[in-house]
Amino acid sequence: MKRQMGEEQQVKAVYVEDAYKVIVKDVEIPELKANDVLIKVKIAGICGSDLHTYKGLHPFRKPPVIIGHEISGEVVKVGQSVTRFQPGDRVTVEPQTGCGSCEYCLSGKVNYCEKRGAPGIGGWFGTMAEYFATPEQTVFKLPDGMDFEQGALVEPFAVGVHAVRKAGIQVGDKVAILGAGPIGLLAMAAAKAAGATTLLVTDVMDYALESALKMGATHTLNIMNKPDWTEEANALIGGTFDKVLVAAGVPGIIDQSLKLLRKGGRIVTIAMFHGDQTFDIHNLQNQEKEIVGCMTYNREDTITAIDLIAAGAVKEDIIITHRLPYEQAAEGFRLVDKKEDSSLKVLVTFE
Repeated sequence: MKRQMGEEQQVKAVYVEDAYKVIVKDVEIPELKANDVLIKVKIAGICGSDLHTYKGLHPFRKPPVIIGHEISGEVVKVGQSVTRFQPGDRVTVEPQTGCGSCEYCLSGKVNYCEKRGAPGIGGWFGTMAEYFATPEQTVFKLPDGMDFEQGALVEPFAVGVHAVRKAGIQVGDKVAILGAGPIGLLAMAAAKAAGATTLLVTDVMDYALESALKMGATHTLNIMNKPDWTEEANALIGGTFDKVLVAAGVPGIIDQSLKLLRKGGRIVTIAMFHGDQTFDIHNLQNQEKEIVGCMTYNREDTITAIDLIAAGAVKEDIIITHRLPYEQAAEGFRLVDKKEDSSLKVLVTFE
């Protein structure tokens, strides 16, 4: 039986209690501040960064924590200062806040704010719960015709949109995407939408590369046990790449990216990295190549992500592979961690 807000003061939430330990527990309904919106969560996605928390490797989101930052749902209550939303609105969230007054916040770069907040940090609960409270400025209405599954893809797709902006991808560019997980595939979709005409995707899992082809990749390459795979990648397109999007934080990948790149080309790092990366500084400097960092997104990216999804730029039926009720969230994390059952994007539902 579905529970309604108000019937109980406690609601269910998915909780990473310790490394590799996911449970469902009762928590208090989030407190609603004057500028907050309370959302009945319909769908929350499992992100790669959630997996880092699950493994105890995330740099700032540490167990025990209510996990999750990808969301779609329905507004059920608003704070007294909220003006743009009302109960019944179908929404998604850009899950980050800034101080609102620093030079970065004032220029629209909340992701640069020294006081940046995100779900699962401090007292802000994650999105994998029956209800999620968030400031009004982080909330976006879903267009008519966009379903909740598409809405749950807005946040990870905004990551790809932001990476493409940082890369400066233009019509006709040749782009390599290293890593065919959900973020890599969504970054590829964003690159295609920006006009890239050659899209090579690398990975070590054939099923992920097959999905890349279905989503619009022009070339794929399984790099398992191929120490010289960069030569094969360049041979596949008959030259070098204008841009490289790095969506796999494995050792040596930056140096490999430099080998793929043309003179004056640009690398954008999307993946979360653990440990140092070493690379040939001469290959970087002598050919005026660039390595650019990439951190989440901003409001413009989120708006673009919504518009592009509404326009059909993302083939959600390919990238979404599993839908599990929240009671089975631990199974979802295991699927993503082990890459079992050809898993890509795993969604947790709260219906």
